[in-house]
Amino acid sequence: MSTKKISRVLAVAATALAIGAGAAYAAQPAGGPGGWHGHFMQDLTQLHDQLKLNADQEKLWQSALDTMKQNHEAMRANHEQVHNQFKAAQQQPILDLNAMAATHQQIEQKDAQLRQQTTDTWLKFYNALNDQQKTTVSTALKKRFARMEQRHEKMRERWEHQMGAASAPAANQ
Repeated sequence: MSTKKISRVLAVAATALAIGAGAAYAAQPAGGPGGWHGHFMQDLTQLHDQLKLNADQEKLWQSALDTMKQNHEAMRANHEQVHNQFKAAQQQPILDLNAMAATHQQIEQKDAQLRQQTTDTWLKFYNALNDQQKTTVSTALKKRFARMEQRHEKMRERWEHQMGAASAPAANQ
């Protein structure tokens, strides 16, 4: 992963209170208890309770949360639109790859704007916190980063195990 991409991932994660936010959040189904989405909302609620926000901070929290949820839904709608367009395009005898690429690019730009808007509202909230509250947020983020790293490591190990098992029969021939 490039340094630029790592920086972007960390910036989105940190500034969106990464308790699982960012692009990963947008890919999750909305609503419903449990699963990744349920854990994310549980973590956010727990963090909110720990911060003991004043009235102004609470308004900023609600604004950031509402923006994140609205943008999440907008991104899901964008991706549903692309999916439907691609399904329709598959009915044509010759694919219009130029149109498909242009649609994909437009959605990427819209999604980038939505992610930036979400990041900006979380930053506005974060910047209104005192040092003790920022420490609480930082601790929560560090725990979340550690859990994410553990999940990525398990996924990598699983993938390597599967790749090893898949290549073993070929080696025995």
